[in-house]
Amino acid sequence: MAILSDAATQVLVPLAAVVGIAFAVAQWVLVSRVKLSPSARGGARDKDVLGESLIEEEEGLNDHNVVVRCAEIQNAIAQGATSFLFTEYQYVGIFMSIFAVVIFVFLGSVEGFSTRGHPCTYSKDRECKPALFNALFSTVSFLLGAVTSVVSGFLGMKIATYANARTTLEARKGVGKAFITAFRSGAVMGFLLASNGLLVLYIAINLFKLYYGDDWEGLFESITGYGLGGSSMALFGRVGGGIYTKAADVGADLVGKVERNIPEDDPRNPAVIADNVGDNVGDIAGMGSDLFGSYAESSCAALVVASISSFGVNHDFTGMCYPLLVSSVGIIVCLITTLFATDIFEIKAVKEIEPALKKQLIISTALMTVGIALISWLALPAKFTIFNFGEQKEVSNWGLFLCVAIGLWAGLIIGYVTEYYTSNAYSPVQDVADACRTGAATNVIFGLALGYKSVIIPIFAIAVGIYVSFTIAAMYGIAMAALGMLSTIATGLSIDAYGPISDNAGGIAEMAGMSHRIRERTDALDAAGNTTAAIGKGFAIGSAALVSLALFGAFVSRAGVKVVDVLSPKVIIGLVVGAMLPYWFSAMTMKSVGKAALEMVEEVRRQFNTIPGLMEGTAKPDYANCVKISTDASIRQMIPPGALVMLTPLVVGTLFGVQTLSGVLAGALVSGVQVAISASNTGGAWDNAKKYIEAGASEHARALGPKGSDCHKAAVIGDTIGDPLKDTSGPSLNILIKLMAVESLVFAPFFATHGGILFKLF
Repeated sequence: MAILSDAATQVLVPLAAVVGIAFAVAQWVLVSRVKLSPSARGGARDKDVLGESLIEEEEGLNDHNVVVRCAEIQNAIAQGATSFLFTEYQYVGIFMSIFAVVIFVFLGSVEGFSTRGHPCTYSKDRECKPALFNALFSTVSFLLGAVTSVVSGFLGMKIATYANARTTLEARKGVGKAFITAFRSGAVMGFLLASNGLLVLYIAINLFKLYYGDDWEGLFESITGYGLGGSSMALFGRVGGGIYTKAADVGADLVGKVERNIPEDDPRNPAVIADNVGDNVGDIAGMGSDLFGSYAESSCAALVVASISSFGVNHDFTGMCYPLLVSSVGIIVCLITTLFATDIFEIKAVKEIEPALKKQLIISTALMTVGIALISWLALPAKFTIFNFGEQKEVSNWGLFLCVAIGLWAGLIIGYVTEYYTSNAYSPVQDVADACRTGAATNVIFGLALGYKSVIIPIFAIAVGIYVSFTIAAMYGIAMAALGMLSTIATGLSIDAYGPISDNAGGIAEMAGMSHRIRERTDALDAAGNTTAAIGKGFAIGSAALVSLALFGAFVSRAGVKVVDVLSPKVIIGLVVGAMLPYWFSAMTMKSVGKAALEMVEEVRRQFNTIPGLMEGTAKPDYANCVKISTDASIRQMIPPGALVMLTPLVVGTLFGVQTLSGVLAGALVSGVQVAISASNTGGAWDNAKKYIEAGASEHARALGPKGSDCHKAAVIGDTIGDPLKDTSGPSLNILIKLMAVESLVFAPFFATHGGILFKLF
């Protein structure tokens, strides 16, 4: 028996979630103390500011016009982001409603919409709830996951647009103040998402339990809809937001920086507001939904396997909730870790920013290792059994601890390898920057080579994690390794959201006409954020690989597939097609960015050519039209890639059956992880190579610059090519492999009963 009682578990899980939400609110209150109104600063007339004003006058601390301009720009960015998300959610809402009906009809038809109970799949001597009610509860959990994902992304976007100008204003006082504001704002998103995801899942389990009672097999099978809902919304958020942000970014860069030779966030550039809006809808709302989907799916995969193991058979609620307890400990650990960045270690210089963010990863991983050991000892019996493809495998609590820990540390390794290949502090990116001396072509060649090479160590880390965790605890071990990688999701998201907030802060500083010194500070914040964003994508892709494999195992078990034989023609055709899907999907998303960017470039050129006085700064550009172009293009272009991912499992499972679908899932997993890592890292390297030349922080960098030189223009072209790779195709691919796997698991009963129509006919 476990030391921790069921009653204690019922208290600890929601308590950790509530503490996380309270901490997020507290961080938001601290950020809101930075006022966006001139009267709040009071200038030299305010007694509280009088002492500082003499020292900080040169930074424009008392310039009321700057504060007003910052507030106006922030308002324009916030309105653009809100408008896009509401438009996107209208389309997504229609899809959500239709797909909910599809889930109900397909799963309800497994037993002809019967309201009679049926023998359980894994315990034939027991009776489980009717398939019709499983269909109903799966539909409800799908809608719950979708709504939670949407709310998580929207809340993240709101706090980011609330904090960007505040970060700019704090940069006048010093880089440390600006860092704390940006990081606290990221923490609001990180803790809200992690806590809301845990709390909603916990409440759903307890409510469903009122109906299911002792039928834990049916209960946790229906809960898998929660992961499907989360990832469905993440797909559209990532693809739609990615197309939006890169269309604006490419348009702004190609016309502004290359053709017109003006700074990146110059207010004369018509695409500049759309570019800043894109940072929020793509990198904040999209990333939030993406990592929420990973968390929901890994939790669901672990719960499904646990429900047919000794935890489910013996109705051990505490053991059953072990995945939720790991996430609960993660929230508390991340809370402590955040205090190191905001309260314990003070940032005083630009060079301290990136090390401070990296310390967050190390501290959270080290503390979480201790937390996992503690909760494994308290919540798990010394010995228990785990379902392993029709058999029960005996596992010890320390073995399961090792599974979670190996996922956690594999995530840290992937994060550091990603940083090495994407940060301009190391030789790979510096080599890419050096290649710009001979033009854009060599820059592109070096960048592609870097991306391919960066795949090697993460894949070995994932492979070792898979082997060890599967050997110890079968598919449950892999699911828990994935959850281990995501256990510090609050810290990961805080670091990730910090990047776009800092990027926006730099753009606002440029548009508001603030001093060069302020812009240098915001650029330093942004450069560190660029690397951490790449680290966040590495975490997302690594966890997606483990989550997909765990879901694949659950699907194979649920669909009654004894062996997936790669020499079988049914399986091998699935493998080949599945391996092709990431390329098809990438082609669609890349071309979508290209089409949207083409419209943006033409509009920006038109405004520069037809608006008198625009280049001279005496006339204002039409920002709203560029925002509209990005919005319309991204909404229109996100539908085909989304349809490809959502329809593939349904079509393959229905027409060709579970064997072929198993091949498709395996092929997509193996191929998708490689393409996603290389695309994300190539794009990140090109971006930071450009920033390396622009910053001119070393003798080598100054020899390649300055801004506007041929070398810099070659770097901008590389960055422009990399934008859709790192912010649209790469990050979206991890959703492709997760989403197809969880969708297959949800529809497994239907495919097992009615699938393979074509093979039955011929």
